[in-house]
Amino acid sequence: MQDDAAMRGGQSVGVMEALLVIAPDPELDAEAAELPVRQLRAEIAGLDVDSVRPGPADAAPDGAKGTDPLALGAIVVAFSASGGVFTALIETVRDWLDRSSARHRVSVTIDGDTIELERASDAERRDLVAAYIRRHTGS
Repeated sequence: MQDDAAMRGGQSVGVMEALLVIAPDPELDAEAAELPVRQLRAEIAGLDVDSVRPGPADAAPDGAKGTDPLALGAIVVAFSASGGVFTALIETVRDWLDRSSARHRVSVTIDGDTIELERASDAERRDLVAAYIRRHTGS
């Protein structure tokens, strides 16, 4: 059991959380959109993260139908603030988007700062992601 000094706000000190909201390609039906979202969730779970759990129901992107966070792809990822896990998480999302021929969109929010990732040129996405990672890793 951790003592109170090692806990802050219900989280262990040094643990960060990122909210990911996956908005599948609007051209896909619900069944076709579910498979790539599950694939991304499994890839993230394979990283050195503390947990991957459904996100809050109010995390639904604008225009989304329904409120089931699992169907919408809202997930919360808890991970160590050190060790490069955050960078690996962002790179995993970026790689997943690159491999997909569909027009999926993923928003990543950490400490109230949100980045939206979607198909973009490699240079645009690289610059955007690098700036976002620098803001949250101090490097």
